[in-house]
Amino acid sequence: MDKGRNMDPRISIITLGVTDLERATAFYTALGLPLAQTGSEGIAFFRMAGTVLALYPHDKLAEDVGSRFVGGTTGFSGVTLAHNTRTKPEVDALLARAEAAGGRIEKPAQDVFWGGYSGYFSDPDGHLWEVAWADFWQFNPDGSLIL
Repeated sequence: MDKGRNMDPRISIITLGVTDLERATAFYTALGLPLAQTGSEGIAFFRMAGTVLALYPHDKLAEDVGSRFVGGTTGFSGVTLAHNTRTKPEVDALLARAEAAGGRIEKPAQDVFWGGYSGYFSDPDGHLWEVAWADFWQFNPDGSLIL
């Protein structure tokens, strides 16, 4: 790698380790995410605005990362994913859709200290998603958040 070149400021793929690939794929499809492809190696890819969400078996992902992660414990990883909406009612609608698809509401939507409105759900593998709205957020035409 060229030591003079910085890392490009982007995330290309977010991969979630899942216990049941078929169930996880069905869950994210039910949320309305566009399934781009599934691989013969047991992976699913969803097209997102500016990035890709991948689902891959948890044990295989741990093996790929390194032996010290194989057989790891579950629990809060300190990581949440966020989906920002254009309107406040979309927060409630998406949380309801996640619950109907088999997710669990971890924190119902509510007005929050930073001036927005948000709630949390977990997918069937326990990955935490925040769904949030604020009237001061703006979006690019592709749906990506402007900071």
